[in-house]
Amino acid sequence: MAPKTINVALIGSKFMGRAHSNAYLKAGKFFQLPVELVMHTLLARHPQETEAFARRWGWRNWSTDWQKTLSDPQIDLVDITTPNNAHRELAVAALEAGKHVACEKPLAASLDDARLMLKAAQKAKKSQTFVWYNYRRCPAVAFAHQLARQGKLGKIYHVRAAYLQDWAGPDTPLIWRFQGDVAGSGALGDLCAHSIDMARFITGQEITQVVGAMTETFIKERNVISSGGGEISGKGGAIKRKKGKSTVDDATLFLARFSGGAVASFEATRLSTGDKNRNRMEIHGDKGAIRFNFERMNELEWYDATLPGNVQGWSTINVTNGSEGHPYAGAWWPVAHVLGYEHGFINMAADIMFALAGRKPVVPLPDFADAYQTQRVLAAVVASAKNGCPVPLAQIK
Repeated sequence: MAPKTINVALIGSKFMGRAHSNAYLKAGKFFQLPVELVMHTLLARHPQETEAFARRWGWRNWSTDWQKTLSDPQIDLVDITTPNNAHRELAVAALEAGKHVACEKPLAASLDDARLMLKAAQKAKKSQTFVWYNYRRCPAVAFAHQLARQGKLGKIYHVRAAYLQDWAGPDTPLIWRFQGDVAGSGALGDLCAHSIDMARFITGQEITQVVGAMTETFIKERNVISSGGGEISGKGGAIKRKKGKSTVDDATLFLARFSGGAVASFEATRLSTGDKNRNRMEIHGDKGAIRFNFERMNELEWYDATLPGNVQGWSTINVTNGSEGHPYAGAWWPVAHVLGYEHGFINMAADIMFALAGRKPVVPLPDFADAYQTQRVLAAVVASAKNGCPVPLAQIK
């Protein structure tokens, strides 16, 4: 029998904590959920900040004791938005406590941690797992997935993906995203993981080989933020800044092969001057092609190669027409009253609730097993870049 209520515990109160909190607040307003979604408990490290965040975002309870909260029989779903190195411990503990688990991407900071999470999920047979590859929930990306499932692309030849940002310049301090022991990787896990998941999702194919890869750390040292704002006074009142090593990639590029025969190129960087959040994907087949750029997230470019040659050409589809079947659009606004970044999270929160009630989501949700395949590709990229050689995915277990 489907549950009537889903009590959620959210771990984390920063960027993703805000995005997920907003999603839980809004999902039941725009979607006819089959369960009552309850924002039960917020978990974070600092008591005063945690209480303030909980009150602002509508969480009924708050705590800094994650072990106690994960053992609470009232909690149904544990949602993890911490830095990557904490995913394994929290997810495994939640699964062992019989909870459903949602986890931010990438699945973990390392393939070993991801493998342990997958094994825990497989052992917890009554628990469902979800990974927040939220770009699947953009109407344009979901529609591209549907077009590919309908055979509209035909045999796929090429995948070209680039996720480009420019926020991580020399003045950006040494936050956790630049620390390899916490993040696992830099642009690779932060950005390229999204591209890998999106390519797998749309094509329905798996990457079978990383043909070659390169990574680069351009900014090898960054300012360490102190409790006084990062500036340290030396002799005579001179201002000095403490430096720390950046131990992750600033940029990653790799070539790959897909199980259906397609070839692919992937690029990710947080130092692409002038690009703010340019998450781009092109997929070309013998019957059609798609292009997507998240900076124009309400549009999907489409080429129909089955039309007569004299009328073939790229067209731009505004994917906000719910009455014509554009995914998720029917829950939102009239045609061309566009969506934004937050809507992908809200769409996913709704789909999670449908899945927990035993119903199908609009498009497939990534679980730990699905996200583990993306984690294997990340590991293959690291190995290829380190050793300067092709890496078959069969070698990455």
